[in-house]
Amino acid sequence: MEPPTPKPGDVLQIGGAASVQFAGDRGFRFKVIQACPKPTYWGWLWLTGYVLDGKGQATERREIFVQREGLRR
Repeated sequence: MEPPTPKPGDVLQIGGAASVQFAGDRGFRFKVIQACPKPTYWGWLWLTGYVLDGKGQATERREIFVQREGLRR
């Protein structure tokens, strides 16, 4: 069974467990706007949202492709 799909408003820590492209110092906090409902590879999903700075302010809108099991709330 897959972990639950993130909902709008969830704040996630995106790092190497979510995708190798976000490993090391390339990780960031991410506020979800939308999880794409279209099917993709098992265990993966597209998320749309905002990268958050250290104060919790949105700095950049992004669409990311990540593994559900690697998402940290």
